[in-house]
Amino acid sequence: MQDHANVHIDAFHPRDEQDVIALILAIQRDEFGFEITADDQPDLREIPTFYQQGAGDFWLARVDGKVVGTIGLKDIGNGEGALRKMFVDAAHRGASLSVAARLLKVLLHTAAQRDLRRVYLGTTDRFAAAHRFYEKQGFERVAPEVLPDSFPRMALDTRFYAMDPATFGG
Repeated sequence: MQDHANVHIDAFHPRDEQDVIALILAIQRDEFGFEITADDQPDLREIPTFYQQGAGDFWLARVDGKVVGTIGLKDIGNGEGALRKMFVDAAHRGASLSVAARLLKVLLHTAAQRDLRRVYLGTTDRFAAAHRFYEKQGFERVAPEVLPDSFPRMALDTRFYAMDPATFGG
């Protein structure tokens, strides 16, 4: 098992594009069985212009230089953001490395520093472990009707959460 200290979080750089796509597609298709391609997710090829604008950004978790996790913050206007593309390689999940928690902490601290009042996220009912994780981190489930019109809803999203990043205690 990798040491917690070997996990490094840094901002996305265009040279990371293929590693990000490979990680996300492997999890979506191989682990969860979703019939989805990179072409179905154009944001994956447009990370600098889609995420790294306004209060948004996109981060990677690396272990020994290898991308093992991703998380994106999309500025959706009106002091609000959308958490997107949070994926962690199965071999790097769990409390021992805290990859997901560390990615989320960076996102929420950045959102608070950039004066975002609310961060929303959408997920599928199939990601039960993700639901528990988000709830443990302080996200509250919200009805789809309360999502801002600017929230980038994915077809697979069936469950939604929200949090004021200033209240994050992690």
